[in-house]
Amino acid sequence: MNRTAPHTEPPPAGGSAPGRFRGPFTRWPRSADAVLATALFLATTFLEEGPGDSLVFRPLTDVPLPVLLLFTAAGAALYRRRHRPVAVLCVALAAWAPTLGSSYATLGGVVIVALYSVGRHADDFRWGPVGIGAAAAAVTVDGLLASLPWGEIVFSAFVMDVAWYLGRRLRLRAGRAARLRQEQAAEARRIVTEERAHIARELHDVVAHRVSMMTVQAGAARMVAAEDPRGALEAMAAVEEAGRQALDELRHLLGVLRPEAEGDGLGPQPGLADLPRLVAEVREAGLDVTVTGGVGAPLPARVDLSAYRIVQEALTNVLKHSGPGTRTEVRLRGEGDGLTIEVLDDGRGAAVRSMSGAHEGLPGHGIVGMRERAVLLGGGLDAGPRPGGGFRLTARLPVTGEHVTGTPKGEPKGEPR
Repeated sequence: MNRTAPHTEPPPAGGSAPGRFRGPFTRWPRSADAVLATALFLATTFLEEGPGDSLVFRPLTDVPLPVLLLFTAAGAALYRRRHRPVAVLCVALAAWAPTLGSSYATLGGVVIVALYSVGRHADDFRWGPVGIGAAAAAVTVDGLLASLPWGEIVFSAFVMDVAWYLGRRLRLRAGRAARLRQEQAAEARRIVTEERAHIARELHDVVAHRVSMMTVQAGAARMVAAEDPRGALEAMAAVEEAGRQALDELRHLLGVLRPEAEGDGLGPQPGLADLPRLVAEVREAGLDVTVTGGVGAPLPARVDLSAYRIVQEALTNVLKHSGPGTRTEVRLRGEGDGLTIEVLDDGRGAAVRSMSGAHEGLPGHGIVGMRERAVLLGGGLDAGPRPGGGFRLTARLPVTGEHVTGTPKGEPKGEPR
């Protein structure tokens, strides 16, 4: 086993999450594999077993040319270990076999790395046990020819097995992480679609109601006009017709945006004027809420409704993730042509969980839905843990400007909640 000193590769970092350590084999795979192959070639060529289980330097002139060619072939093949792991293992074993029992049987480290690569990068699971059996047989033959103790031979075979097992476990973990990312992306798309359906219904309640009133008022003006010039009648008729067409187009577009029609009523939608009632409700649930600031000028209906919904969802999240007793502050700031909503909590409620535990798993509906509302108005939303504990949510809603159509691009910021 001393002649097959293992050279293990640092485990690849699972995923590429920000802040997670990523080693050289993940950051620069080609360069790292080239360095690894070169290092193992030099070790097998210039190192041999000395007295007392030590390693001593071996001059290049002491290595026969056929053996040097075998070392070169094994080292060169190792560079392709990610793309052709089974072939690399076969080359390593074939190069090792002629040297078994001699002082040149130093390709054990290359075989160990090749076995790890088969477990980590090979798609077919069956090649692992075959490779382990071949490597164990080679270790046994080498040990018997060199008269090594059976304990050392068994340990060498065990190391070969562990190398493959480690690579296989990392491959399975990486597969699970990839599936989790796919599930998270699918869940985020589902949440966005669902939230857009809710927004479509609420926009219908607000905009369609106002357009209907315009149509009614235009018709009444045409009927009761004090003066009755022909041009005025034609103008009022045109306003009425345009209003009806706009209403029909609006309903058609909202039908496209909302795939499944919902049969609930078209009652008035809440706004920031209803915030005191919302605060009273969450206070009854045990949340310690204070509201500071305010909005000076009246807001457009779409902004007023979205602002209320964002505050409502943010307070619901605080109650769900931090529990009753959490101190929460809602800050409203009207800044020229925009509105800023900030919701902060200390995360020290009676049912509070650790910040890491509260945000594991699939992204929550709340953050994705609130961000969808803000982006569709042309604004933005940031959310994440506070440095001193707790959670902060900041939404910026423009008071003027056009809606943004389509699904917003980019990854959500902050922790899912």
